[in-house]
This record gives sequence, structure tokens and C-alpha cells, in this order.
Amino acid sequence: MAIRTCLLAATALAMVASCATTPTDMAAGEFDTATARTIAAKYDARVIRDKFGVPHIYGKRNADVAYGLAYAHAEDDWKNIEEVIRASRGTLSEIVGDSGAKSDDMILALGNTQIVNREYDTKTSPQSKAVAEGYAAGINLWCAEHAATGCGRTMPVTGRDIIAGFVNRPMSFYGFEGEIDALLSGRANMEMSTKSTREAFINTTDDIELGSNGLAVAPSRSADGHTRLSANSHQPYEGRVAWYEARLKSEEGIDLIGGLFPGTPIILTGVGPNFGWASTVNKPDLFDTFKLVVDDEKNPMQYRMDGAWKSFERKQVRYNVLRDGALVPVERTGLSSVHGPVYITDKGVFAMSYVGKGDFKHLDQYLAINMAKTVDDWRAAQIKYNAIPSVNYIVGDSKGGIAYFWNAHMPKRVPGWDRSKVLPGDISETLWTGWESPTTLPSIIRPKSGYIVNANHSPLLVSGPEDNLKAENYPKDYALDTLVTNRGLRAQELFGADTSITREEFFAYKMDDRYAAGSNVRKMQADFRNVDAGGDADLKAALAIVAAWDGRADMENRNAALTIFTGQAAMGSQIHGAYDRTKALASLKQTAALLKASLGRIDPKWSEVSRVARGSQSWPTNGGPDTLRAVYVAGDLMKDKLRSGRAGDTYVAMADWAPDGTYKIDTIHQYGSATIDASSPHYADQAPIFAAEKWKQPPMTLDGVLAEATRDYRPGKDAPK
Repeated sequence: MAIRTCLLAATALAMVASCATTPTDMAAGEFDTATARTIAAKYDARVIRDKFGVPHIYGKRNADVAYGLAYAHAEDDWKNIEEVIRASRGTLSEIVGDSGAKSDDMILALGNTQIVNREYDTKTSPQSKAVAEGYAAGINLWCAEHAATGCGRTMPVTGRDIIAGFVNRPMSFYGFEGEIDALLSGRANMEMSTKSTREAFINTTDDIELGSNGLAVAPSRSADGHTRLSANSHQPYEGRVAWYEARLKSEEGIDLIGGLFPGTPIILTGVGPNFGWASTVNKPDLFDTFKLVVDDEKNPMQYRMDGAWKSFERKQVRYNVLRDGALVPVERTGLSSVHGPVYITDKGVFAMSYVGKGDFKHLDQYLAINMAKTVDDWRAAQIKYNAIPSVNYIVGDSKGGIAYFWNAHMPKRVPGWDRSKVLPGDISETLWTGWESPTTLPSIIRPKSGYIVNANHSPLLVSGPEDNLKAENYPKDYALDTLVTNRGLRAQELFGADTSITREEFFAYKMDDRYAAGSNVRKMQADFRNVDAGGDADLKAALAIVAAWDGRADMENRNAALTIFTGQAAMGSQIHGAYDRTKALASLKQTAALLKASLGRIDPKWSEVSRVARGSQSWPTNGGPDTLRAVYVAGDLMKDKLRSGRAGDTYVAMADWAPDGTYKIDTIHQYGSATIDASSPHYADQAPIFAAEKWKQPPMTLDGVLAEATRDYRPGKDAPK
């Protein structure tokens, strides 16, 4: 909120001259370009674009760097930044129509944004407020200079918007929206789009798993005594949770290059001269569903708790949906109980408790991580703030430390209840009683084996046998992941068997495209050998191709397409589902028919169906679903012929710290820094490098980036371009 210590003068200059202080943040609904420029004058960031267009942002304060980041990112990706801000406000459907309705309904029903708006000044720490408002100032300045884009419809952006994004978005990573959809499926009191809540909120289809790889070796496991880290998060190639690369350096302590999402003022996964971390999705049990006893199943006013009746909190959930050029109002009554938001369904009235409600410390924790220099610094930030709801972290530092943290903001619960089922909502015994300490969660710090691998798989299989954790040491309510992905199996095969890993091997292991012997698709292949095709010549030919497959997803492979696509059709996008021979054989026949009709043969090269496409160009690539070189392709075989990647490996950062204090950093992005500008030379300049499994070496010094700079400017100080 703007600080107003005097009457508003007639002009911005008069205001500056006559007031003792200037605004620090714009009030919602009060966008004025002169005020945006006045606020921007409080910040000073230098943005230097390297030869790939990646912004390197230098500033005295963290707030200055956030300001410069916002301006640079808006230049490259305003559309997605705008949609993220709108989604966090609960006004997304005003600009995208019905596809945003479930998102707006969820955000407004949960009430986190309202909590942030109400309590921002009292609960946001000074350091987070400074960064959030600096970022907002950068966006507002960009819009003030680019009004022709139509950005004014969402202006002004405030620090509240940025904090609300941190409170709302993490729920997408531990699966909360799926539980909402399970309840919404039985509700008939409002019109909703057919998209899932997850798809509406983060704009990605449900069959894209937000996975990732985190790989680390300590000096004891490397051939040359180096410490190495691979930060390899798997995200959609485009949209609201696609990675954007930036280099941030502030005199307050941030010194990193890494990936961040639209609307985020800080690095979310990255590496630097001293430290780095990788993030992979985990699925701790962070929500509970309760069946309520109510006075009226159709129009409840009260619910029972410990033998007494309590009144629901009631509020109107209101938003507007863009339809045929007009805003159509949608309204319903939202209910809340002591548990959380309430949903009236055909099967009863349910309430939900979930992690993250009204927690303002997310940005504090990420700021501490961004300024960390060692594994111990990362751990201290986790213990101090305990705000990030979920996500595995694989951490490394230049001193030889590596660590794995199965992170969760874990609620304390009364034991004895099966939390995988709907709980009785009329007794307080089922309610949460506080928070577990992060020190009680699974972690492996400086393992004796000298390596850590996590690929969205069980925390019980991330290091050597002497270091791996035991399930019996953790409460069942933690719901430790039990899934072991192909990537997890394969990483263990590679890192577990090699006690002297060279730099070249470390990079090759990251790009491995093989399916492990114990993976579901290899088990399917083995089972198909027991199938008698009888007189079915087509089935016999298809079975022969599957039998001849060598387990790889490499470009020249003629047996991969039929086998892998059959596995996906039978067991899901990541080939994780239960195997059923009857379904698998039906999928084999269907996939063979599609390949034959589309490409003229059932054994096309993998390069014909797995490519990186950008604009009118495309490049073949190795890798497949749930391989360490992860590629998830999209497209209809009958319509699109060449299917292209849509998710998987996207931004990858590799850190290599030598014992003498020197370091090397390699990164790559699936497209380039100009994420939505097809006219930019950086729209697809990294795509062919990415497809060929090559790397770029970003300059990490001022002299280095200046030597290859394509632009050098100070937003708000230099004339806009």
C-alpha cells in the first residue's frame, strides 16, 4: 500500500518534491504510470543479456535484483506472468474464460489470497516485503513503458500479489487439487469447466507428471575429487510453470544462476560458485478429508463437533468469466469449518485440511536458500522457517558436502487414524495439533557412499545401502513415497555401481536413455515373450519388435516407439500403473495400427516420433518417458505425424566444484530466453543444442558477461527499448 504522508500533488514531480517519503508499493486498483515510475526510481538494477539472451541481473540489494528480474522477465514472458498473477488473485477467468473457472473457484474458496491481502503488513517479514515489492515495481514499470500490450488490465501488481503466489502455488506440487476434484465431481450447485482444477490453475494437462531428477556426487565418489550436482527439474515446455533462466547477483548475498517460474522473484532451483540445489516432486500426506455431520445435507447451516453444533463460516465466492467478449458473473456461497474449506456434494458434506493456508514464510525460506553457501546453511533455513510444503531437495556445496532432504511441512496428527480414508469430522481428535519438526523427516547428510540420486522415487532408495533410510523409523502418517520410478532404478544402477565417477560419466548418466531391468516396460516386454500369437500375423510382427527392443530410447532405435507407446497406453504416461496383459496386448495392437497408418510402418525410428519442436522447426532427440533423459511427447499420431516434446527435461543446471575452489557451470534450456516472442533470435536458439544433448557455459563474472553482452541496461534509468 502506498505510504501517504501528505496530500497528493498535481503531478508526480510535485509529489516527490512536497512529500517526505515516496510510495513503496501501489495500492490495488490505483495504477498510474507516473506513480509507477516514481516507485521504480527507488530501485537500481543492471540487466546484462548474454549471447543467449539470458538476463544477468546485478544490484546492491536483493530488492534491486528482484526489480530487475521482474522487468527482464516481463520483456520475455508477460503473458504467463499475467496469468500467474491473475490465478493467485482468483481473477484468471476474466482473461482466459471458462478454462480458468475452477482455478478461480479454488483460490477464492480457500481464501489464502484474502488472508494475504488482510495480513500482509503485519505478517510479511521486512526482507520478503522488500523483495516482493521490488519485483512488483519492476513489473509496473515495464507496463508503464509498454501500455500498448494491454497489460494495464491487470495493473498494478503489488507485493501482496507476489506473496499470494507463494502461498497458493505450492499446493499444486503435492496433489491437493486432485482431492478437490474428487469432491467437485459430486457437486451440482455450480457450472464448472471440464478441465481439472490442476489443469486450470497451472495450465498443464493431468497426464504430465511434474517430476525431476536430482543427482549429486561427493569427492569420495568422483574420479578427480570434485563435487558435482545436477539440478534437473522436469516441467512443461511452456506455460505458467515452465522454467525461465536468470543469473542473480546482489551485494546482500545472492550469487546464482538458475530457474524460476513466471511471477517468482527468486531462484527456485539453481547453482552458483559455492552452492546449489535440485528440486524433485514428492507426495507427503499434507491434506485430510473429513465427512461432516450437518443439520441439512442440501443447505447446511451448522455442523456437529464433539456433541455440540457449530455454525459454518459463510462467504460469497464471486468471480467473472469471459464469454463471447463479455464478463459473466459467477457466484456461490462458500462454507468453512474448523477443518478448512467445505464442499457440498451428492455424497454428503465434506471439509478439508491442507498445508499452506495463510503461511507467509515461503519467500523467507527461499531467500535464505538463495543466500546459502553450504549444505548446513540450507538445513538451517529449513529448520528456521519450515514453510515450503513439500518437494525433495538434493543439495551440494563447494566444500564437498552433499545432502538429500525429503522436505515437508508435516502436520502433527493424533495417531491411530487411517489418513488415507475420509475421517469423521464430528470429533476434534481427528484435527491437526501443530507441526512436526523438519528434523524428524527423512534426510541423508554427507552420505558415506558419496552419492545421492532422487527421481521422484522413494526416499528409502536414494543413496548407497549403508546410507539408505528405513521405513520403520518414520510414522505411517508421513506417507513416505513408495514408488520407485524407472529413473530411480536406473540412477541406482549407474551411480551405485560406479565408485569413481568422472565428469564425462556424470554428464552421460544424466542423459541416460535406458530403461532399467526392473522397470514396468521391461517387465511388460518379458511377459510378451510368453504370448502365443497363434495365426495372428500382425500380432506376431508386433511382438517380435517388442522382443528385439534393447531397452533404450535413442534416435536410431526402430523398436522403441511401438514398445514405449504401448507401455504408456497400458500403464499411463510415466508407465507406472498396474500391468494387465489383456490391456497391454490390446494397447499393442492399437499402437501398431496407429504407427502403420501414420508412418507407414510399425517400427519407425524413435527420431520420427520424439522431437523438440519450436515454431516451424524441429530436432530429433534421445530420451523417453521416465528415462533420466526425460522426454514426454505430445500429438496425435494420425494427425501430427511427428510428435514433439511437451514436458520432461527442460531447464538443466550442472555444477562442478573442484577442491582448489574453481568451478564450472553448464546449463541448457529447451527453447531459449524469449519464451513467447517468436520474432526474437532467442526464441529457439537453445533448442538444437538441447536436442543434441549439448551445453552452454554461462559467464558467472561481470567481465565475462560483458564480453559477450547483447544488451546492457538499467530499467527505469535508461530509455526503454
